Amino acid sequence: MIYELRTYTVHPGKMTPLQARFRDPVCELLEKHGITNVGYWTNMIGGRDDQLVYMVGFEDLGQRERAWDSYGADPEWHRVRAETEANGRLVRYRESRILSPTDFSPLR
Repeated sequence: MIYELRTYTVHPGKMTPLQARFRDPVCELLEKHGITNVGYWTNMIGGRDDQLVYMVGFEDLGQRERAWDSYGADPEWHRVRAETEANGRLVRYRESRILSPTDFSPLR
């Protein structure tokens, strides 16, 4: 298993709409395409207050590539994105890291 840690820095005033988009229906759409939801966070102490941080999991890099390609081509995702960004983009900047667990990590 590999994990992808993604950090979205949002435009001012767009955190609530971004979280709503993930809550319904994006989390479900990700799973539909083989992307495992691991967790979603905002910074409570330290870090920036305009960031949504989340982690998703994949079997391997090949499965990750296929899953994101499939998700990106899904007409439902395009509809949701268009609707939720009718008044402007939500995400200003996106950072992504691929993480591989160590042999002593409880999360594998």
